[in-house]
Amino acid sequence: MRNILHGSRVVTFLRARISGVSLPGLVLGAALFAASVAPSLIPKPPLLLGVLAGGSFGIGYLFGMVLTGLWRWLGLPRAGLPRTAERAIVALCLGVMLVFLWLSVGWQNEVGALMEMPPAPQWQFLETGTVALLVFLLLYALGVGMRTLFLYLYSQLQRFLPHRVALLLGAVLVLLLTWLVANGILFRVGLDVADASFRRLDAMIEPDLPAPADPLREGSSASLVRWDEIGRQGRHYLASGPSQADIANVVHGPAERPIRVYAGLNSAPNPEARARLALAELQRVGGFDKPILVVIAPTGTGWVDEAAIDSIEYLHRGQVASVAVQYSYLSSWLSLLLEPDHGVEGARALFRQVYGYWKTLPKDKRPRLYLFGLSLGALSSERSLDLFDVIEDPIQGALWSGPPFPSPLWRSATNGRVPGSPAWLPRFRDGSVVRFTNQHNHLAIPGARWGPMRIVYLQYGSDPITFFEPEMAYRKPQWMAGQRAPDVLPSFRWLPVVTFLQTGMDITLSGGTPPGYGHVYAAEHYLDGWVAVTQPEGWSEADLARLREALRARQRQHSQD
Repeated sequence: MRNILHGSRVVTFLRARISGVSLPGLVLGAALFAASVAPSLIPKPPLLLGVLAGGSFGIGYLFGMVLTGLWRWLGLPRAGLPRTAERAIVALCLGVMLVFLWLSVGWQNEVGALMEMPPAPQWQFLETGTVALLVFLLLYALGVGMRTLFLYLYSQLQRFLPHRVALLLGAVLVLLLTWLVANGILFRVGLDVADASFRRLDAMIEPDLPAPADPLREGSSASLVRWDEIGRQGRHYLASGPSQADIANVVHGPAERPIRVYAGLNSAPNPEARARLALAELQRVGGFDKPILVVIAPTGTGWVDEAAIDSIEYLHRGQVASVAVQYSYLSSWLSLLLEPDHGVEGARALFRQVYGYWKTLPKDKRPRLYLFGLSLGALSSERSLDLFDVIEDPIQGALWSGPPFPSPLWRSATNGRVPGSPAWLPRFRDGSVVRFTNQHNHLAIPGARWGPMRIVYLQYGSDPITFFEPEMAYRKPQWMAGQRAPDVLPSFRWLPVVTFLQTGMDITLSGGTPPGYGHVYAAEHYLDGWVAVTQPEGWSEADLARLREALRARQRQHSQD
């Protein structure tokens, strides 16, 4: 008998909860849920897809409740529905979400197949659904707490304010308090944890990366830069480069040892001091004696994409010097959010130091000067180059890959593209200064001639760091109009709010794709860019094809390590 009574209480409780469901919120939530599990730029694992789906449902449900509350606040008439119709709507919404949850695995596999990734098993829809339910319940609990706070504030305010004014003011106060707690406590705690984690990671010295013994190598006992102050990413960059023998074996001819210089965040107290130190070390090891000199702006963590620098070092048979300065140990998206000017300050300080010395050298004896940057490094490198400062004595060019969407020069060239060229592969004016390319080499434009300075943007259509736009929350981005990029599914459709959330989450996953997709740039595509920018001599198409294969194998080996 107790069990029966207990069961009846459960049924009564569930009926009460269902009868209290906001039907507009449920309908909007189900619609956003269904849309959020559809394909986007990057395939999502079930855990993150569940977070996205649960969050999307929560946003839709909240918006429906807000609309209902606004309707009541305005005193508009309410039309009730029969209990049977309400239950039918609830069942229909649940059915739609279950169907789309089942289909989500196939949709994510479609994106993965486009990027040559293995398919996920069908049962993963259960994991996605479980996570989505937990996320929504958490959001619902937060909503109940906010509602309780609102009702308390409303009960106090209506004592001396009109009814509608008390409602409005109570809602504003709840939103303000929520924002202050989230931004002032949760955000700060999360930031402190991330800051401490990245700082410890940056200071870590791997046992297999001892300081170099060669006095002409940075970090040796003769170096101006201490090995333990360079930082984890800097040490990895210095140690990962190809040797003279590596290059000779690939190019089947004579080669030199490339020169790499890197100043870590702890190598000097500020950007200007680090730039001066990097310049002094570059001079000490003979960097200006090489025919090619590359000034690099690293990503937020200080990472330099070895695929990019390896490719130019092999292409020019080791006759390359490169120099970089670290400005942060946070990941690029955190740096872009929290310290967007730090990267620009570091890149600008380094460029001014190197360019200022480079200008003093005889033009017939100094190296050709180029810029490189990936991701946030591309934005920083781009902003370090003031064309008015170099117009009298210009550098030879730049290769920028995966430029973030706020990059001013990239955005100007994209928005000012030749009519008819797509936003994901624009053609800018006559192609004499700026050209764009992707997985397929589009740099040889028929009838176009390069000018004295060559700038190449390497970008993939599936890179959300490049093609994310805050405005896509309410406006369809131009890169989704017309023909799609080869690595973007035609079935990816724009929907208000949903596409914004999908692409925002894609940013966090864009570094986990195979090379050649997302935000992982392939060495062979870098090679095409460097060939166009630096004009190497003595390479036939067959030689370049063999080099592409060697670089592809080297990048695979690096990724396995």
